[in-house]
Amino acid sequence: MKLSGEALMGEKQFGIDNSRLSIYAQQVKEVVDAGIEVAIVIGGGNIFRGVQAEQGGMDRTHGDYMGMLATMINSMALQSALEAVGLETRLQSAIEMQQICEPYIRRKAVRHLEKGRVVIFGAGTGNPFFTTDSAASLRAIEIDADVILKGTRVDGIYTADPEKDPNAVKFDTISFDEVYEKNLNVMDLTAFTLCKENNLPIIVFDMNKEGNLKRLVEGEAVGTIVK
Repeated sequence: MKLSGEALMGEKQFGIDNSRLSIYAQQVKEVVDAGIEVAIVIGGGNIFRGVQAEQGGMDRTHGDYMGMLATMINSMALQSALEAVGLETRLQSAIEMQQICEPYIRRKAVRHLEKGRVVIFGAGTGNPFFTTDSAASLRAIEIDADVILKGTRVDGIYTADPEKDPNAVKFDTISFDEVYEKNLNVMDLTAFTLCKENNLPIIVFDMNKEGNLKRLVEGEAVGTIVK
């Protein structure tokens, strides 16, 4: 599952809304209790963005590493919220931080998932110039995930931004090629291409609507499927 850092802000303008975090944790618990293996990548945009730092004159590489640290703050907050609802978790980082988490090791991550633990992948890919969308795609492919669930604040993919265009039409299913042709914003191009080349479907759905995640994994038509 890929969550944006902005999603954690809730109604705030910055930082982490603990109530929103608790709601997400409860939704994850529902699907883990149903026997689903869950790994999560979360962004850091509620705290810091490397691209914005570059626009302000900072070196992009330096800014991106700062953004990776922001994802670790969110990952630790999410880990705490998940454990508060009774889930076992493991946090793995693409940048070694041995006092607070494990380094990313693919075989360890898969074993944790097999044992019913929720695995959180922090610090993106560990490389500048790659987004957390790319990290989610890469990790999903590495652990042989069935699908990427991209939790957003809209209920799928539309012909235009539904928050700006009242005439925007939602897609229930769309192909990778159609997304390219229509120039729709699902993930950044690197992440999207990784999914396409490895036949990894993406489901974009509204994570803020309680119960959506459970309905989705139970097979209901929630959000938009890209395949």
